[in-house]
Amino acid sequence: MKARPAIVVLAAGLGSRFGGTQHKLTQSLGASSVLGTTLRHALATHLPVIVVATELLAEEAASHVATRDIVLLPAVGSGAPVNAQRLGMGFSIASGVAACSDASGWLVLPGDMPMVMPSTLVAVAQQLEHHPVSYAQYKGRRGHPVGFAAELYTELVMLTGDEGARRLVARYPAQAVDVDDSGVLMDVDNEGDLDRVRAAYTPALFGDSR
Repeated sequence: MKARPAIVVLAAGLGSRFGGTQHKLTQSLGASSVLGTTLRHALATHLPVIVVATELLAEEAASHVATRDIVLLPAVGSGAPVNAQRLGMGFSIASGVAACSDASGWLVLPGDMPMVMPSTLVAVAQQLEHHPVSYAQYKGRRGHPVGFAAELYTELVMLTGDEGARRLVARYPAQAVDVDDSGVLMDVDNEGDLDRVRAAYTPALFGDSR
């Protein structure tokens, strides 16, 4: 079977800018949660999906994907002996990519972006056959997901800290994929963001039956 790009969903952040007592990814959205909705849309592409999470969100992730497809990272303050470089987005990306090293590329999708449509994920993935980097773009504004071809594996698995993969996007030719999907720009950082996402979310638009 031909290798396919995998979607790496990032769910290991603290979500510290979100108010309230619960993690932002566990907040309700439709009949599911923010993370659950993001995962359902990723799974609807029929591409492999890997979730990088902490123990706090492991149960939520496991209700949508197999345990073998969840990469658990230590949480800040958990008491685990974790190097500071292993706490940022860069290490989360590296861990997710390493967990599916046989993929033909990787789409990085933050778990707090539940409005990204499955068709957008597929469109960005398809461009990895021709470009080392691709990303979704809505009305001229760069958004998520960002895709990386297999040729960048060695650099991806060396990422650390909070840098993410920005330097790779800057270093290599990147193909913008214009999509009619404002969800590529909509993340949930605070309660106001969550209110806007809830107001815009229409299950039928995404094929969500629940």
